Amino acid sequence: MRNYEIMYIVRPDIEEAQTKETVERFNKILTDNGAEVTETQEKGKKRLAYEIEDFSEGFYVILKLQAEKQALDEFNRLSSINDNILRSMIVREDA
Repeated sequence: MRNYEIMYIVRPDIEEAQTKETVERFNKILTDNGAEVTETQEKGKKRLAYEIEDFSEGFYVILKLQAEKQALDEFNRLSSINDNILRSMIVREDA
């Protein structure tokens, strides 16, 4: 397994409970597919550099994990069709 970092932005107009639910859901998607989430950082609402879907801010979440490609593919597939996630980015960390 390799080390990865995932950063995604959740819509700012949903309630805090729904934001927590979204974070937990995507952590579960990763762990169900064999990934090991080592750290979850919720950075809170921050201003975006440019508007995404008419939003000028978003709730940032950063995950550090060890995973295989299949877990990342499933995360990427589901995050792209989820309306609560504006953007996501997966980065492989070098040793």
